[in-house]
Amino acid sequence: MNKAAEKIVIVEAEPGGSGSLLSQIRDAGFDATAVPTVRDALEAIREPGADLVLLDLAASLDTSALSGNAAVAAIRGSGATEHVRVILLVGASAEERAAALDLGADDAISHPWSPVEVLARVRVQLRAGRADRLLIEKAEIAEEGQKIAHTAFGALAVTEKMAEDATSLDRRLKRGVTGVLAIAVVMAAIYFLFVRKTSKDLQLSSATISRLESSLMHQESLMAEARKLRETQAATGTVPPVLEPTSGKKAGPGGSAATIISEDAQSVCLLHVSVAFRNTQSGRRLRYAGLNQQGEPLQDSDGNPILTLEGNGPELKLDVFGTGFTAAREGRIMTNRHVAEPWWKNEKLGDLTSQGLQAEISSIHAYFPGDPRAFTAEIQDISKETDLATMRVNLEDLRRPILSIDPSKNASQPGEAIVLMGYATGLAAILARADEDTARQIVQQSGGDPSRVLAELARRNLIRPLITQGHIGDVLPDKIVFDAQTTSGGSGGPLFNPEGKVIGVTYAVLEGFGGSNFGIPIRFSEPLLAGALPTASN
Repeated sequence: MNKAAEKIVIVEAEPGGSGSLLSQIRDAGFDATAVPTVRDALEAIREPGADLVLLDLAASLDTSALSGNAAVAAIRGSGATEHVRVILLVGASAEERAAALDLGADDAISHPWSPVEVLARVRVQLRAGRADRLLIEKAEIAEEGQKIAHTAFGALAVTEKMAEDATSLDRRLKRGVTGVLAIAVVMAAIYFLFVRKTSKDLQLSSATISRLESSLMHQESLMAEARKLRETQAATGTVPPVLEPTSGKKAGPGGSAATIISEDAQSVCLLHVSVAFRNTQSGRRLRYAGLNQQGEPLQDSDGNPILTLEGNGPELKLDVFGTGFTAAREGRIMTNRHVAEPWWKNEKLGDLTSQGLQAEISSIHAYFPGDPRAFTAEIQDISKETDLATMRVNLEDLRRPILSIDPSKNASQPGEAIVLMGYATGLAAILARADEDTARQIVQQSGGDPSRVLAELARRNLIRPLITQGHIGDVLPDKIVFDAQTTSGGSGGPLFNPEGKVIGVTYAVLEGFGGSNFGIPIRFSEPLLAGALPTASN
């Protein structure tokens, strides 16, 4: 899993004179070093090795006794790093580029060169170098396997010959000969199993990096999603029927959803669950190898973040958003199990954990409307029957009413009006409520870090649940089917009947099925809340 930054040595007459090239390469996530001569380069790549050398041909010839051909040959034959790639920096003419390639270089770049072009060509050569090393590794594995196979077959031949001559030997000697053959066969089998596992682990590690990177929310993608939501709502006028909380008493049967009192919305919190990954063998957490000057993770030549189990780089964390609501005393919050444990029944995270990485909770924070603080939460209980969980939140001095629930089997009826609260689409939907300039200011100042974005949103009192309304389509023994609009991030949100009582917890969105969504009947939460529900005296 460990993947160190690829090493590049730059040979130039004045290493400090073209610092922009050096800094650009370092900012791209590479371990770059600048030296004045080829001999210095040979020293630099001798220990601990290098993957690529950028050689300013004119500068190197002026400051070393090596010719261009000898310089390339010396680098190739340094023995420090097998198959090190060489890019020559030459004059502007095509003849000079052709001559550079004739010298044995892998590529040539004409002066004046652009750092962007240099980085692109560097990545191409590093990819080619990795392909070469992988091919050689496979060839070496095949050669070793062939040797072991020859050894095994040789042992078999010897055994057969000994068996022919062993009629006069006692039975113990025959057993010993058979044991020698068995050991040889076992050695071959173990070797091939090891080779197969190693190759598989390399493939899975690459898949792990790709999957984790695709899950991360960057500044621009966060802004783009918020902008898309804002523009779609403005252009189509098909904004979900969002109802801002209003004061007043709850409506009776058939009453308006707008009369759900504001205190209910104040009890619905945004949950930010941060997931880390620990190696099951070493116990170490997966980390970034480092950050560049912009605070972004260092990347390899394929644009993937460089991840490692060593060092002190920032831990790689997956940010998950969901909804919870106060359901019992002592800060007891009801939500979904797949919010509390994001890896539960999650195919993508399941693939990661099957590769020697154990997903675990790094932190959970709850944000309530009208309060700028992030309240620490921890998982309290997980349902063994359905997708429900409870958390205990340290509310400090915050007071929020406990939502009233109706756990009866007749609490839900087909055709009945319902109201749904939740934080559908997470951060993007909250940012979409602000104007473009405000949203960009928040994202840029926070560096796109979700915790810092949330802190600023809470400070500006922008965190509050979306409230949508609809009707129950069907009631099944273990689920409520309804059409009130929601999406990811709304999981764990309370589903109210017209009397303002919680009858279910949102847990799934079924796209392409008439906009239907699923809720878990609230009666399934009773075992989790036993002994903690408010009494009449409360």
